[in-house]
Amino acid sequence: MTEPKRSFSARFFRFTFKWLLYFVIGSVALTAIYAIVPVPTTLTMLFDSNGATRDWTRLSNISPNLVRGVIAAEDGKFCSHDGFDREAIEKALQRNKSGGRMRGGSTISQQTAKNVFLWQGSGWTRYLRKVPEVYFTFLIETIWGKRRIMEVYLNVAETGIGTYGAEAGAQRYYKKSAKNLTRQEAARIAAVLPLPKKRAVHGAGGFTRRYGNSIASRIRVVQRDGLDNCIYK
Repeated sequence: MTEPKRSFSARFFRFTFKWLLYFVIGSVALTAIYAIVPVPTTLTMLFDSNGATRDWTRLSNISPNLVRGVIAAEDGKFCSHDGFDREAIEKALQRNKSGGRMRGGSTISQQTAKNVFLWQGSGWTRYLRKVPEVYFTFLIETIWGKRRIMEVYLNVAETGIGTYGAEAGAQRYYKKSAKNLTRQEAARIAAVLPLPKKRAVHGAGGFTRRYGNSIASRIRVVQRDGLDNCIYK
C-alpha cells in the first residue's frame, strides 16, 4: 500500500521547519564557539575593498579608557540593559518619524551581533537585517555575557579605512598598543567609530574634535558612576 502524497502546504511546512531547525542549531553552535575562539573575520572585512588590517587582542590588553570611551559614546546603558535600549529605540523612531535625520538606537550588543554575524546594509536591506539582528543579539547576551561582547566589539569594529579593532587602530593612529591609550586618544578613536571612513582621528576638526573632547570628559563619569561595572568590578 503506497503512502498518501503530502499536500504542498505540508511539504512546505516540513521543509521550512527543517531548515529553521538547522539554522537555530548552527547559529547557537557558532555563537558558543565564538564565546571562546576569536572571531576570524566578518562579512564587512571580507568585502572591504581597502583590505582588513586587524590584530585580535584580549580585553585585558585594551585600555579601560577605550572601554569607557565607547560606553560613553555609543551605549551608556551597556551594563544595565538586556541588549536593547528601548528608550533610545523609541526616541530614534520618534525622531525619524518627525522627519529628522535618520538615526538608530542600536546598542553595543546589537552592533556586535550585526558586525559578527550579519551585513551592514543600506536602504531596505538595513531593515531586513533587523529581525536576525534581534535574534543574534539575544544569543550573544545569553551565551557570551557583557565582558565577551565588549571584547568582540573592540576587535571587529571598524576603526579606520581598512582598519579593524582597537589594537590595529591604536597602532595606526598612535603607534602604540591599545593597552596604553590615554584618555584623550581613546576618546578620539571612540568618536570616529560610527563613521570611520568619514571622520579623521588625526587632524580632526569641527564636530569630531568637539565630540572627542566631550567623550574624554564623560570617560570619568562612566568610571565614577559605575557604568562599566559589568566589565570592571
